[in-house]
Amino acid sequence: MSAYKIEAGTAQHIGNRPQQNDRVALFTAAKAPGYVLAVLADGNQSPIAPDQVLLTAKHLLDEFRAGDTPNLPRLQELLRSIAQEAHDVIRMNPIAAVAEPHSALALLVLTPQAQAVWAHVGDARIYHFNGERCAMRTNDAAYVDHLIQHDKLPPEAAARHRGSRLLNNALGNRMKDPFVTVGAQEGLQPGDALMLCSDGLWQLFRPEELAAAVARNTPRQAAERLIAKAAERAQGKGDNCSMAIIKLVAPPAQAPAYTVEKMRRAV
Repeated sequence: MSAYKIEAGTAQHIGNRPQQNDRVALFTAAKAPGYVLAVLADGNQSPIAPDQVLLTAKHLLDEFRAGDTPNLPRLQELLRSIAQEAHDVIRMNPIAAVAEPHSALALLVLTPQAQAVWAHVGDARIYHFNGERCAMRTNDAAYVDHLIQHDKLPPEAAARHRGSRLLNNALGNRMKDPFVTVGAQEGLQPGDALMLCSDGLWQLFRPEELAAAVARNTPRQAAERLIAKAAERAQGKGDNCSMAIIKLVAPPAQAPAYTVEKMRRAV
C-alpha cells in the first residue's frame, strides 16, 4: 500500500458551443477496494456516445475483481473492453444511423499499489505530471504508425487522419473500429499528478503550463483557473472544456498517540 492520499476532482465548461457534449466522472470499484477509475468522453455533436461510455465504464468496473496482486495486463484489458463495448453499443443505437454520434475517450485506473494504467482513443489526452514537470503525455503517434504499418497509408495521409471520416479514430465510427492506445506507470509518489482532458483544454496549453497549474493548486482551484484561461485564449471560439485531475499528496504527519511526563526523581 502506498503512503499517499488522493485529492481528485472533475470540471467542465460549455465554452462557446450550444451544448455540453463532454462527459467526465470518477468511479470507485465495487469489487476492487482502493481502485479508482477516471473517465473522460468527448462527443462530436451530441452527448449520446459519451453518456454510453460512462454507463459502460461503470458497469464493467463494478464487475472487475482485482485479486490479491494487481495485474497490469488485466487492467489494460479492462480498459480495452470498456472502449470496445461502448463502441459496439453506440453503433447499435438507432439514432446512430442518422446522427452518427462519436466520442473520443480517455480512461485511467489508479491502484492502491501506486500504479496507473491508462487508455485513450482519439483526441482526448492523458498527462502524468511530476511536480511541475510533464513526465508523460499521450498522443496519436501509435495510431498514425498503425495506419502506416497496418493500413499501408502514406505517412502524410496518416498524419491527416482527423480530416477523414474513414480514418477518424473515435468510438461510434461505423467505418472503423477504435484503435486503443494503452500504457502504465508504476512507483507513483506524492507529488505526482494525473490529468485527463478534452481537446477544448489541451490544445490551448503547453504541457508545462498544465503541470504548473495542477502542482500549485488543489484540483478544484486548478480546474477553475485553467477554464478561465482557456476561455480567454479561445477568444469566443472555445470548445467544450473538460478535465479530471488526480493528485497524490503526502498524508499529514500523525500526532504521537502518547504523552510524555517528567519522571520524578527517586528518593
